[in-house]
Amino acid sequence: MLDLKFVCDNPEAVRAALDARGASIDLSQVVELSRRRKELIQAYEVARSAQNRASESMQKADKKSPAFAALRDEMRGLSERAKAAETELRTVEEALREQLLYIPNIPRESVPRGADAAQNVERKRWGALPVFDFKPLTHDELGTRLGILDFERGAKLAQSRFTLVRAAGARLERALINFMLDHARERGYDETLPPFIVNRRAMIGTGQLPKFEEDAFSLEGGALFLVPTAEVPLTNIYQDEILEATTLPIKLAAYTPCFRREAGSYGKDTKGLIRQHQFNKVELVKIVAPETSVDEHETLTRHAEEILEALGLPYRRMHLCTGDIGFSAAECFDLEVWLPGPGEYREISSCSNFGDYQARRIGVRVRDGKGKPRFPHTINGSALAVGRTLVAVLENNQTKDGKIRIPDALVPYMGGATIIE
Repeated sequence: MLDLKFVCDNPEAVRAALDARGASIDLSQVVELSRRRKELIQAYEVARSAQNRASESMQKADKKSPAFAALRDEMRGLSERAKAAETELRTVEEALREQLLYIPNIPRESVPRGADAAQNVERKRWGALPVFDFKPLTHDELGTRLGILDFERGAKLAQSRFTLVRAAGARLERALINFMLDHARERGYDETLPPFIVNRRAMIGTGQLPKFEEDAFSLEGGALFLVPTAEVPLTNIYQDEILEATTLPIKLAAYTPCFRREAGSYGKDTKGLIRQHQFNKVELVKIVAPETSVDEHETLTRHAEEILEALGLPYRRMHLCTGDIGFSAAECFDLEVWLPGPGEYREISSCSNFGDYQARRIGVRVRDGKGKPRFPHTINGSALAVGRTLVAVLENNQTKDGKIRIPDALVPYMGGATIIE
């Protein structure tokens, strides 16, 4: 969440930054609630101070005197005033926090200004696009022909947008997961296997709740949730803790299945693996010092790019504009991989710098050089979305006779197999 003091001291600047995102947020309630909060804190402190003075006077007064009786009545009145202020203060603080939870992050100055994805800026392109002497098939056509993707039986077991991955397809997906985890470990990330179910507090901490609750699969009446991404459990590991500066940067990597309702996306990408309710992903998360977060963001993005390069998959890096950036992000690079079937680039990873936005919601702090606690910055990115990587491998490595060549980097993970047929 945003720093309350910054919002109240700079409402016009915050409003302009939010307008650039296309977010219509009324900050007047936040400012008014903050003003009332200060009044109540002062009223409570005044009543408590008066209580202390009256208590001291009562200790000196004759318990049978009229003065003592007057002081006792005064104490009762002061106690009621203090309790009333404290009760209203809790209500105001709860309302204030609720308001702040719905305000998105402020984009960094380096983020391109634009209304929607059409204004995203391409920063890099890697790899020559494959040339075929035949019409390339889409991954769903390839997977069905080879018997490694079974969409009908996946839907029969659950519902649409659940897929049964079989035989060599399942081995290839497992090979991708292991390759990505090994790549992350070699670059200094601590491999972690977190719970695949998290509580409401964790979902609020990373920004999935309360705004995007309809997109989550909930359990226990909304007390628990299937993870939409490993970002949630990994970033919340240090919830409400104060860390020492020497622990930074913290670098974590995890494989998890991910679960999303994809609310609002009905009718989009209904065929194939691009938009599933359940998919596998390897996630990278960093908790870093504020002054290093820009460089750490770049490094994390490069680590995701290296996987695509090792697999020989053409991609481009897109710098998301203010109108397309995620709710919690201050800056984001999307990596888009080339898919020959439809003949287009599709997102395969979002690498985001959140500044101190998530840290404030989570309550994690780090001592600075003088021992004073401050909020660190959090960074995360997919490295990579496994299902979409599988799609890219199938489509970019197809042969005229319908086989799939295995990228060299994955051959050791496939037991030496070099082709799927």
